[in-house]
Amino acid sequence: MLKKMKTEDKIPGFIDYVFSWSIADILNTDLYKDKVNPIPDTFSSSVNYLESFVNPLLEETHADLRSNMLSVYSAPVSEICGVQTRGIPALSDNLSYSIALNNNRRNNYEPGHGDLIAITDVRPNCIDDLNRPRISYVLGLVEGTKEKVSNMIPILSSKTIAFDRERDTLFAVFLTNLTTNRQIWNALHHGGQGNTDIINSVLKIDPLALLYGVKVEEECSLCSSTENERVNRSKARKVIETLGLNRSQETAVLNCVALKECVHGSRVKLIWGPPGTGKTKTVASLLYTLLQMKCRTLICAPTNVAVTGVAKRLMSCLTSGKLENNITYGLGDIVLFGNMKRMEIVGHKDLHDVFLENRISVLAQCFAPHSGWKGSACEMTSLLENPKREYNHYLGNPYEMNEHDFPLAFEDFFREKLFVLGKQLAFCITGLYTHLPTRFLPLEVVKEMVRVLDKLQSLETLLQSVSKEWLQRALIDKGEERGLINRKEESFDSLMIRSIKLQCLEELKSIRETFSEPNFKESRGIRNFCLSNACLIFCTASSSGKLHAREMTVPLEMVIIDEAAQLKECESTLPLQIPGLRHAVLVGDEKQLPAMVTSKICEKAGFGRSLFERLVKLGHSKHLLNIQYRMHPSISLFPNNEFYGKQITDGPNVIERAYEKGFLDEKIYSPFSFINITNGKEEFDNRHSRRNMVEVSVVTEIVSKLYKECMKSKKRVRVGCISPYKAQVFAIQESLGNSNYSTDANDLFSVNVRSVDGFQGGEEDVIIISTVRCNGSGSLCFLDNRQRANVALTRARYCLWILGDGKTLLNSRSVWQKLVTDAKKRGCFYNVYEDKNLSLAVTNALIRLRQFNSLFSTDSILFKVSNWKVLYFTIA
Repeated sequence: MLKKMKTEDKIPGFIDYVFSWSIADILNTDLYKDKVNPIPDTFSSSVNYLESFVNPLLEETHADLRSNMLSVYSAPVSEICGVQTRGIPALSDNLSYSIALNNNRRNNYEPGHGDLIAITDVRPNCIDDLNRPRISYVLGLVEGTKEKVSNMIPILSSKTIAFDRERDTLFAVFLTNLTTNRQIWNALHHGGQGNTDIINSVLKIDPLALLYGVKVEEECSLCSSTENERVNRSKARKVIETLGLNRSQETAVLNCVALKECVHGSRVKLIWGPPGTGKTKTVASLLYTLLQMKCRTLICAPTNVAVTGVAKRLMSCLTSGKLENNITYGLGDIVLFGNMKRMEIVGHKDLHDVFLENRISVLAQCFAPHSGWKGSACEMTSLLENPKREYNHYLGNPYEMNEHDFPLAFEDFFREKLFVLGKQLAFCITGLYTHLPTRFLPLEVVKEMVRVLDKLQSLETLLQSVSKEWLQRALIDKGEERGLINRKEESFDSLMIRSIKLQCLEELKSIRETFSEPNFKESRGIRNFCLSNACLIFCTASSSGKLHAREMTVPLEMVIIDEAAQLKECESTLPLQIPGLRHAVLVGDEKQLPAMVTSKICEKAGFGRSLFERLVKLGHSKHLLNIQYRMHPSISLFPNNEFYGKQITDGPNVIERAYEKGFLDEKIYSPFSFINITNGKEEFDNRHSRRNMVEVSVVTEIVSKLYKECMKSKKRVRVGCISPYKAQVFAIQESLGNSNYSTDANDLFSVNVRSVDGFQGGEEDVIIISTVRCNGSGSLCFLDNRQRANVALTRARYCLWILGDGKTLLNSRSVWQKLVTDAKKRGCFYNVYEDKNLSLAVTNALIRLRQFNSLFSTDSILFKVSNWKVLYFTIA
């Protein structure tokens, strides 16, 4: 008999820590100050490596919860109308409940899996409302989705929930979602039991190598010169030669493909993809090559959008495996799983075909006992083999006969039965060759299946044109044929019907003999089957934690992490520890923004640093993609010089004359311009973020002018408005919201307004940057970030227009000082009063803001643009 674990012997889990925090703890910014240490560059062991992230993860969760609680007045809320006890877990003090929500109210919040909620007796207007005397601070963790029958949502509660439906009122208040951090916590606490091969390979880096400039040994000396490796490189080169890669992209793919054959250890490759250098195309080409080589690979990224971006690009590469203009055969080797809504699967057929939940649904129907492939094929065989017997069975079955007002004639019965079974078979065959892994369904069998469908379609068509007499003669079997039919008297159509029927029968029997269904009975079995047999699996890094529990019949060989420089290092441990993985490819650019960190303590400790960035710092080589295809050369010039050491070359497409788009005629709107606005005023909004309403007016005027020209020329234009400050983003959105500018990129004219952080990975035809700061002293604070500046300056294709106070930026001793200086040297620096419309926009803004001192000073717009200038001096 097992001894019951004492409470003091329990090892607290992630949720135990969260549930233990009082409101005072959450508001205490120094709760983990003395427990979070700087994350070192090197480690003595994998256990030491994983442990170094534990306290920073708790502090980051704590900081995120504090931030959300301080703004709880705007949190999503839903009324609770029922509470049921679900029992008490054996080794936890936390309580299990199910809650029901009142769905009669509008704008209800429906808790999702992993949500942390506060349960309170009032709709909170401030954090104090969560800690009332009658019901103080009850936390709940949503453990699943709403149950279909009862509509109850399962939760784990930090305390007992007292609820009397007749007299009590309770609310569920969203605080945060813990799914990702909980998954990371589990990965950090494998205690060396998980797969640490890749992590140990990373930790072998000698810190003295960095000190003395010694290159890390990254190639395997045992397999790099083998004949096998040379053969595989030759095969890979043939696969990718039609994908249109440049030399640097091709080399990156070949170097990563070479990892497949290395069994002598675990290795990590870095692909460095600056903006516009075709990083996604390179990753998709690598995946396409690995797919042809049947290399089981996991593809991760920090966000659902990034994951689906790579998946979409891979679909565009799939030119082989075509089957009579249908490319869906082979998609069973590819699986995408995650949140359908966040991945925006709806409307994208290619993604829908590889999305796991859709695949499970289709295969479940294909393997249904009666209406699935086996039952439909069996029934069709019986119908074609002996239609008279099937008709007699129909006549003797009252349930089938009752479907019609009177019994069908033999010919009508056959036509209807053939149509119904043909439709079922078509669904099943399409579902099978789309969703089954190719190792379970050879291409020759698929071709035979498609031939059967074509013949059945021909048979249905012929049945419409032949008479009932000839149809009956064509369908009766050979035994009944004697003495009834003179073959010479048969019509051509009836002969064709007989011939096609026999061919269908022969091929159906052949398929049933050669194709065996995989053995599984329930949806969970189908889920495991799909994940265990896919060649390429796409998901977010946090979702990859779900693969740890899967028993892979064939282990994954490689993991590719896209946007790896945007992923916290601790989050990278989730995919890196999946059983069987031997190699990793990290794709990213550490010169752009890293992962966002809420806690200042964690930020100082280096918690937001990525594994990509740490390896670069330790001297690990990175393969550079060195040709950019996005930016006009005038736009790429400064970022290339400032951030990439002039290593990037402009692609042939951007240096063509046709790439210079003159959206507006004035010189101030050249491909690259800095527009100097000296009369602005930076101010704080109620969210304690900065804004500059004069710059908002200028942005609005430029967008309005672009819109008018676009409507006149009928040329599609996509505009992006960027600012580092959320308050400025809100102000621009509000100002533009009064106009009918579309946010849909498919429309003729669209405007996308976001923060710099929100624009990472995006691009538009025209980018307008509002820098906001206008103080003359050069104080930039948040704006003074090289990575943020790099992202902002590399989003535009054809035109980049930067708005700001030149004096402030020149005094900043930052990258913005260099940018303004560069703009002046290149003749791309313009004063806002040089354009009449922009001058008027500034003047109107100053009047609205009642900034009359700025309006009537000698440095004002009115003074700059006036023809006559009178100065008054007082002589003592």
